[in-house]
Amino acid sequence: MSEQTPEKQSRSLPDKPGVYLFRDTSGTVIYVGKAANLHHRVRSYFSPQASSPKLQRLVGRIGDIDFIITGSEQEAFILENSLIKKHRPHFNVRLKDDKSYPYLKITLAEAWPRVHITRRLSEDGSRYFGPFASASSLRQTMSLLNKLFPYRTCKMEITGTQNRPCLKYHIKRCSGPCIGAVSSQEYLQIIDQVTLFLEGKYERVIRELKKSMSKASVNLEFEKAASLRDQIQAIENIFEQQKVVSRSKIDEDVIAIAQERNEACAQVFFIRGGKILGKERFTLENVQDESPDRIMGSFVKQFYGSGATVPPSILLQTEPEDALFIQDWLQEKRGCRVRLLVPRRGEKKKLMGMVSENATESLEQMKIKRLADSGKTAAAMEELKSRLELPRLPRRIECYDISNIRGTAAVGSMAVFEEGQPKPSLYRRFKIKSVSGIDDYAMMQEVLWRRFGKGTRSEPPSPVSDWAKMPDLVLIDGGRGHLNAILEVMSKLGMDDMPLASIAKENEEIFLPHKAEPVILPANSQALFLLQRIRDEAHRFAISYHIRTRTRAGLKSGLDEVPGIGPQRKKELLKRFGSVRGVREASIDDIASVSGMTRALAEKVKDQL
Repeated sequence: MSEQTPEKQSRSLPDKPGVYLFRDTSGTVIYVGKAANLHHRVRSYFSPQASSPKLQRLVGRIGDIDFIITGSEQEAFILENSLIKKHRPHFNVRLKDDKSYPYLKITLAEAWPRVHITRRLSEDGSRYFGPFASASSLRQTMSLLNKLFPYRTCKMEITGTQNRPCLKYHIKRCSGPCIGAVSSQEYLQIIDQVTLFLEGKYERVIRELKKSMSKASVNLEFEKAASLRDQIQAIENIFEQQKVVSRSKIDEDVIAIAQERNEACAQVFFIRGGKILGKERFTLENVQDESPDRIMGSFVKQFYGSGATVPPSILLQTEPEDALFIQDWLQEKRGCRVRLLVPRRGEKKKLMGMVSENATESLEQMKIKRLADSGKTAAAMEELKSRLELPRLPRRIECYDISNIRGTAAVGSMAVFEEGQPKPSLYRRFKIKSVSGIDDYAMMQEVLWRRFGKGTRSEPPSPVSDWAKMPDLVLIDGGRGHLNAILEVMSKLGMDDMPLASIAKENEEIFLPHKAEPVILPANSQALFLLQRIRDEAHRFAISYHIRTRTRAGLKSGLDEVPGIGPQRKKELLKRFGSVRGVREASIDDIASVSGMTRALAEKVKDQL
C-alpha cells in the first residue's frame, strides 16, 4: 500500500486511458471504474462537488488506488467488466450472486451429446443457453424439453450393447442409444432439434419432424409415425400459446429495470421470431444514488458478459451509459451487427411498457417475499419493538400518507398491517375537506383527527367497529415536520401515549417523538423491510385515490356551475356544439335554440363561460 494519501495518489495518475481500482485499508477492491483519462477521472472523486451519499461513503473508505493503463477507452471498457466480475466490488452496481447463475449445456463435443445444468462456462465445444435466474426455472425448461425430445440424461458410456434400457426409454423420455435403438445420425438430429427449439425456431423443428413422420409412414413404421405426430402436436400447442408481440419475425431481447432505493429488478423478455420465447428476472445490488443509465449499462454488461446469447436487436428501457462501447462489444461477441434501441412509439414502445410493468411487479413481489416467512415477520416486529422503543409488539401498524398536486384533489390514505401482513379490507381513504392550498402538515392533521377523533366523542364507536381497534404503532410517510404535526393532534385528543413514528424516503430515516436524532436501521434489516412495505402500500393507496379524484374533477365542466343547467340540458348543449369550447364560442341565439333552453338561460351560460 502506498504511503501517500489517496487524494495525493490521484494527482500523480497518468493522463491516459485505463482502469482504476479503489482498495480499502485491508487491500480489498471496493470499486472498479474505467476512464478515458485516469488523472482527470480519479481526481474528480476528491472534488467538493462529489457530494452524493454513496460517493462520500466510497471516498471515505479508499485506502489505496491502483490502476491499469490500456491502449484505448474501448479496451478499458472490456477490462473493467472483467475486473468487476472477478472482484465483485462492494460499491459497483452488480448482479446478485451472478457467479452461481445456472446455464443449460449441450455437450456437442461428445459423440452422444447430453443436455444438463452447469454453473461454469468453458471453451469445450459445448453450446450454452442462459443464464437463467434460478435452477428451478431451468429445471422446468429441461422437464419440458425432455418431454418433447428424447435425449439421454445419463452419463454412461454409450456402446449400443446394453442388455436392457432404463425406465426413461419405456416412458419415451430417451431414444435408447445405450441399446442401439437409435443410430448416431438419428440421435444427433434430436440434439439439433433441441438446439433449434431453444433458439425459438419452432417452425423449422416442426417441418423436420413432419418430414420424418412422412418417411416413417412410407416405410410402414406406423408406431414411429404416431409418436412423431404426438411430438409435433405438443410443439404446436406450445407455439400457439406464445404471445405474438411483433409482426416482423425478429429476434430481440427486451430489458426493463425497476429500481427502489438500494435494489433493482431487471426483467428480460426473449423474443424469437416475433413471439415471446421466455423471460427471466435478475436482482441488482448497490444501486442507491445511481442514475438509470448507469444501472442499465451495468446490467447489460454483466448479463451479456456472463455468456448470454446476443440477439441482433436489444430493446432497452433507458439508453445505457457507454452505449457505443457496449454496442461495439456486443457486435464483437455476436460476430455481426447488433442494434441497441430505446423505443419511443409504436408496438415496440407498447412491448417495453409490458416488460417494465413486469419488472415493477417483480420488485414488489421480491419485497413481499422477504416477509412471507412467519419467522422473519416475528423477528421484524421484535426488532421494531426494540429499536423504536415501543411499549409492545407492533401487531397492528397503521400508516398514513397524503397525495395532491399543488393542493388540488388532495386525499389521504390509511394502510393497515396486522401481524406483519396487509389487511386491504381495513384500508381507508380520506378526501381532504378543511384544507385549501399546499399544506401537507394540515392535511395530515385532518386525516389523523378524523381517524382518532371518533374515539373521543361522547358516544364512542361500537367495540366491533374497525375504528375501535387502536394501532400498536402509527407510522407517517414523511419527516420530522410531519411527526410534529401529528403530535399536536394526538395531544389535543389526549392520546399522548400512542406510539408514533415517521419515515423519510430519501435516507430511510425514522423519526421518533422522544429522540432528537433519527433512527437508522441497517439496509438488510427485516424491520426496515416491514416499514418500507407498509409505507409503500399507503403511498400506492393514496396515489390511486388521488388519480381517481383528479379524473372525476377533470370530467366536470363550466356548464356544471351554471344555475338551471342540469344533466339533460348539458347533454343537449354538448350534442349540438361538440364541447364546452364550442358552447363558449356560440352566440346567445344559437344556444337559446337548443332543445330545453331559453334566452335567459343562454345568457347565463355565456356569462358563466
